[in-house]
Amino acid sequence: MPISRADAARAERAIAPRSLPGLDEALIRRVVARFYAAAREDDLIGPIFRRVVPDEHWQNHLDTIADFWSSSFLGTRRYGGRPMPKHLAIPELDDAHFRRWLALFRLTVEETCPPTVASAFIERSERIANSFRINIKMRRGEDILHLEPLEREEPDEHGHGRGNARDDAGGRPSDDPD
Repeated sequence: MPISRADAARAERAIAPRSLPGLDEALIRRVVARFYAAAREDDLIGPIFRRVVPDEHWQNHLDTIADFWSSSFLGTRRYGGRPMPKHLAIPELDDAHFRRWLALFRLTVEETCPPTVASAFIERSERIANSFRINIKMRRGEDILHLEPLEREEPDEHGHGRGNARDDAGGRPSDDPD
């Protein structure tokens, strides 16, 4: 029986834990807890998180996000949500928010994970963010035909964004959405 395109895509996205030494449920939960603690206090994205996810739902949100990453990397299939409608319901969500989210996430995984695991988290998060960004712009009726990939925002030592984004190789603006 041939494998469906959806099953093939899911299999491609699910990275076996043996291919990323050190990646397990405990590390995923540590990344989620550290990142969202920082994000919630951030001056740009924190107010959105605090408004959209009230305190009494915060732990459930963290559990859902941990399930998402566990499904994505460990193939647990615990996450079955539909995140796009929730993001579409945030009218102020724009590129600056995506850049900050990615900068803080990158900082968190680089500080928390082994380098190969951090790279996998970064690559996957940047792909997801650009996909969300395009989808949101399309649903808002914005022109995406000539939409450039997100540039990286580099966090300062306190996790706050600074200046234009730069790539890792040569300090020039990144052309890569990942």
